[in-house]
Amino acid sequence: MNAQYEESIEKVSGGAAQRADAAIKHLLSLQRPAGDWEGEMVWCTMILAQAVIVRTVVGRPYSDRERTAIIKHFEVSQLADGAWGMHPESPGYVFFTALAYVALRLLGLGPDTPLLVRARAWLHAQPDGVKAVPTWGKFWLMLLGLYGREGVNAVPPELFLLPRWLPFHPSRFYCHTRLIYLGIAYLSGVRFGAPLPEPLRDALRSELYVEPYESVDFGAFRHTVARTDLYVPISRVLRLVYDLLARYERRPWKALRQRALALCFEQILREQRSTRYQGISPVSGLLNCMAIFAHDPRHPDLAPSLEGVEAWRWEDEAEGLRYVGARSNSWDTAFAVQALAELPELDEEAKRALNRAHAFLDQAQMTAELADYRKAWRDPALGGWCFSDGQHRWPVSDCAAEAMSALFALYEHGDVRIAAPLSADRLRLGMEFILSRQNADGGFGTYERRRGGRLLELVNPSEMFGQCMTELSYIECTASSLGALAHYLRHYPDLPGGTIATAIKKAERFLRSRQLEDGSFPGFWGINYTYAVFHVVKGLRMAGVGPADPVLQSAAAWLLAKQRSDGGWGEHYSSCLQGRYVESRYSQTVMTAWALLALMEVYPAVHEAVERGIAWLSSQQRDDGGWPRQGVNGVFFGAAMLDYRLYPVYFPAWALARYARLTRGAPQETRAEAWPNAGLNNIGPAVPEPKDIMTRVIADEFD
Repeated sequence: MNAQYEESIEKVSGGAAQRADAAIKHLLSLQRPAGDWEGEMVWCTMILAQAVIVRTVVGRPYSDRERTAIIKHFEVSQLADGAWGMHPESPGYVFFTALAYVALRLLGLGPDTPLLVRARAWLHAQPDGVKAVPTWGKFWLMLLGLYGREGVNAVPPELFLLPRWLPFHPSRFYCHTRLIYLGIAYLSGVRFGAPLPEPLRDALRSELYVEPYESVDFGAFRHTVARTDLYVPISRVLRLVYDLLARYERRPWKALRQRALALCFEQILREQRSTRYQGISPVSGLLNCMAIFAHDPRHPDLAPSLEGVEAWRWEDEAEGLRYVGARSNSWDTAFAVQALAELPELDEEAKRALNRAHAFLDQAQMTAELADYRKAWRDPALGGWCFSDGQHRWPVSDCAAEAMSALFALYEHGDVRIAAPLSADRLRLGMEFILSRQNADGGFGTYERRRGGRLLELVNPSEMFGQCMTELSYIECTASSLGALAHYLRHYPDLPGGTIATAIKKAERFLRSRQLEDGSFPGFWGINYTYAVFHVVKGLRMAGVGPADPVLQSAAAWLLAKQRSDGGWGEHYSSCLQGRYVESRYSQTVMTAWALLALMEVYPAVHEAVERGIAWLSSQQRDDGGWPRQGVNGVFFGAAMLDYRLYPVYFPAWALARYARLTRGAPQETRAEAWPNAGLNNIGPAVPEPKDIMTRVIADEFD
């Protein structure tokens, strides 16, 4: 082995404890007063634009200060070509650009503002322009009198009156999807419209379209979607359904329509009230605000619903005012706690922080069942944790699982004393909630068990998103749930009949069946194969699967094959779009941390690939102990990429802390002997010698 490389590695590994300490201190500095951690989950400007539209329609405009901050966010998120995209690295979309344009005009910007001049030029340059905006865009523009109703595919509220035993009843849809279309169906059914003042409406019509508005045959574009925006083409089945519904919509049965509208409005109010007016997300929450206003502008639930939307607000000086698609308090806190608990010895500051985090997780658990949850077409929520702080009361399997794993990590840590641990009854409730989300195939859904079949995807009306019609069995949720259930069994007895042990076996069998031939796993909620492998390895190891297991060895070998010449890992978000691994142009701290955490579950921490990864990760650490933000790292529904702002904080800190713990006091000869081999007991392929570029990277870092 190259002597200079070996010496540089020694410098890196020898300073790992100090670097881990710096990373942990940086993580501790970001804890919030309530004891939680939360980073912004960055998506796009869609929710912000829709919020501006709703506030305008209902007559609750933003203040001058808020207006300035909103415009600033549109400015900093606009692409160089004038468009707005689906996510921070996305090219332009007609949908997001058209809605942003309308929102900015509603905020008072003139058409000659450079921001709008660039956006308008981009829209006009697209084939078919705004006429080909996806159905969601057609719907929002229609509400404002900016798109012909005949060009919008109908979603009649009568669909919600169908017998629930039908395999395509909306109650079988994925919860976000059914709640979005609940609001759309109501607003469509009452034929709600909120035309703008004629001067502004007419000005926008002339600005959005190249040809005169009155000459546009909107009906001819009902099935047309811009190529920039299309992810799931309209299927023949869906086209047929749309055409049949369009015929019905011309002359709906009045009595049936009134019954359907009453049911939809009842469900909208039930959702708003059960979520403390936040809604499951601001996407459906804003539609519900508009529906309540359409029903009665003086309705008592309108004001609290508008206020509830503000729970999703995020604002700072750098990027202005916007709304996030989800709040991630419990999710971020669970991983931050697990990262901190990796260190065998903690100072008093860390111990106090962990006690505050425990108190947050304690109060975030659902300790009371929702009233009438069955009438709301929901599954039981008792015992679960939400992705957020729990206020909207939509708990999720893997959020509950990671919260449980964090709690057990604290209880097992010999250096931390928790003042008031959760009782056995509370932990049992959490375990039972997780069990309630297991599907028949052994995998776990998110908010609910799976209710619908694969054929429902044939009528996916979203066009921009994939696999959004039903709950699935997700690899990451299954791995997290597996780990938490196994953790529980280490402390408490099984339920009668071995229920937990059976669930663990089914989950393990599910994960094993999903491994691809190359050893990887396809993700759904992160990017992508790297993220899934991290979760699967973590979950299987927590369940007691040994590192020599063929599934773990194959997964680790896949990671070795994807390690870049500089020692890091980097996966491009297009992996999600293409269904195959796509390497990014550069290594990324988040993917590198995921890979290292997985590898250290299978190989010795002194393995050469781990050492190189730690060296690269160390070389990227900033003076404050953190790491720079890089590419997007999360995803949902295949095409919607996310930037979890705290992922580059706690995952690298976790990896360094684990490495420091595992190598503390490791003899030099053990390190040298471990480098040439791929795993424990010499299992796996040999690892090639490091390339010269790695020597340069490490040498440059420590010169």
